[in-house]
Amino acid sequence: MTNAPTNHASAEATYPKDKIPAIRRLMMPRDTNALGTIFGGVILSEIDLAAAIEAHRWHPSKVVTVSMDKVEFKQPVFTGDLVSFFTETKRVGRSSITVHVSVWAERRFGGGSAVHVTEADVTMVAVDDNFKPTPVLRPNGPSAS
Repeated sequence: MTNAPTNHASAEATYPKDKIPAIRRLMMPRDTNALGTIFGGVILSEIDLAAAIEAHRWHPSKVVTVSMDKVEFKQPVFTGDLVSFFTETKRVGRSSITVHVSVWAERRFGGGSAVHVTEADVTMVAVDDNFKPTPVLRPNGPSAS
């Protein structure tokens, strides 16, 4: 597969150099599938973690993943790629927080170019000690107390 843009609208996206990723991870041989590329489940797991990190800015207690929208892998990820997971809060409800996660891979062994790998909207729900939905503690923003 080439690094050329595909027909997807988000393929024209630009690497967000002005943002700090929630997670950055160097992909290692242990992360590969039978085809030698990074296993999609590894990327999905990191998307889930990145969404939780962002959700904790709004609710610094327990959150659980309720849903992850369609995830379409646009480009493969290879061993040695530095993968960044950028997050943005899309919506804060009474007990839920929807986080957009955009995934980019910097080709470490291929000249350092960046490719947009995938993206997802992840819905997290604030829960109490019995795992029942509870109101978000900071519905007005991370700086609210």
